[in-house]
Amino acid sequence: MTTPLALIVDDEPDICELLELTLSGMQIESRTAATLAEARALLKQHRFDLCLTDMRLPDGDGLELLRRIREQNPQLPVAVITAHGNMELAIEALKAGAFDFLSKPVDLRMLRKQISGALRVSPNVPRERRTRHVLLGESPVMRELRGAVEKVSRSQAPVFISGESGTGKELVARMIHSHGPRSDQPFVPVNCGAIPKELVESEFFGHRKGSFTGATSDKKGLFQAADGGTLFLDEVADLSLDMQVKLLRAIQEKRIRPVGDARELPVDVRILSATHKDLAALVKQGAFRQDLYYRINVIEIPVPALRERLEDIPQLVEHIMLRLEKQNGTAAPTLTPEALQRLQNHDFPGNVRELENILERAFALCEEGIVTPGDLGIIQRRQPAAEFSPLPDNDIPLEEYLATIEKEAIQAALQQTGYNKTAAAKLLGMSFRSLRYRLKKLGME
Repeated sequence: MTTPLALIVDDEPDICELLELTLSGMQIESRTAATLAEARALLKQHRFDLCLTDMRLPDGDGLELLRRIREQNPQLPVAVITAHGNMELAIEALKAGAFDFLSKPVDLRMLRKQISGALRVSPNVPRERRTRHVLLGESPVMRELRGAVEKVSRSQAPVFISGESGTGKELVARMIHSHGPRSDQPFVPVNCGAIPKELVESEFFGHRKGSFTGATSDKKGLFQAADGGTLFLDEVADLSLDMQVKLLRAIQEKRIRPVGDARELPVDVRILSATHKDLAALVKQGAFRQDLYYRINVIEIPVPALRERLEDIPQLVEHIMLRLEKQNGTAAPTLTPEALQRLQNHDFPGNVRELENILERAFALCEEGIVTPGDLGIIQRRQPAAEFSPLPDNDIPLEEYLATIEKEAIQAALQQTGYNKTAAAKLLGMSFRSLRYRLKKLGME
């Protein structure tokens, strides 16, 4: 393998020397530039594996260089160096496509980690691409989602995954992690709404023995468990405002303070977060901090609802049935065309999770290895009503004509529900008892 080559862009000789020595210790060669003009010239002469650039240069800024690299060599990972505490500039760089950022004075431990991560996504290192084998579906929205996952996985920018419950937000988070430079490090998911309020700080940052009643020993928190890897904050909107302040500091400073400890500990964690709630609306209501919202929402990935990609249902059904077959040790049943059509006509308010539950029920209840519409336990969406004709052309009595219409409506409901009378009654907007009475009165028993 060839020795990696890095481009260092900074007009401070001391910083350049520090970065060169650090890279040399990692067996990485480097070239330095003090201006944008010198950097552009070097980019034309060499094939670099990564770039480290200061944000303030004599003839421009690092963002200008970053955008130029994104246009000409979008696969080249670029880390920007910012003044301490200038988070607005760092976030702007991440949004523009920077791999990560460093704050002055440069922490050499963090620098080595970021360089190692950058090299793992370098264009000169072959990478495996298997996103499509997990994020199933060939609908336009799923192809777009897979493309977004592939792009953000190369970066270390915080990602906010939005979408309804049951759409697969954690699956998207796992794919971002597994296709990124931290794939060999821990992926730690946490449901923020499932942790008792009084224990959230201890769960996130850990605690020292004796720091509170019940703290009988030292305990590492989730940030330490995810150190070097990815921390996925599911249902982040459920965090209290007090905890949001502490989370914001931990993300910005990349340091945590365990409960009962006087020292802060450095942590290197990529933050992915998600919620089914409208986070922007919560910010306007004052229920979620605006500064934390902008910090975790550097890049947003919306996950489509299942009703937006109903054409993917056959592929999802096949995948879920094969999984159930392995779990149960019995052959998966076959869906009739009518059953598959029933699924594709359903709205799925519970999204993919609802589809999984429906198929698991059908797997258990179907007979002779065939799933019919009645085995699904769902009601087909109402079809548009036919144009109303007040009376027929011939002289049929009104009562007899209305009875005919009622029979047709009941028969249609029974067919739609696989002759499940309870479901048919619900579809018709009547009680089961009323349906039985009408069936008997109309001679349809």
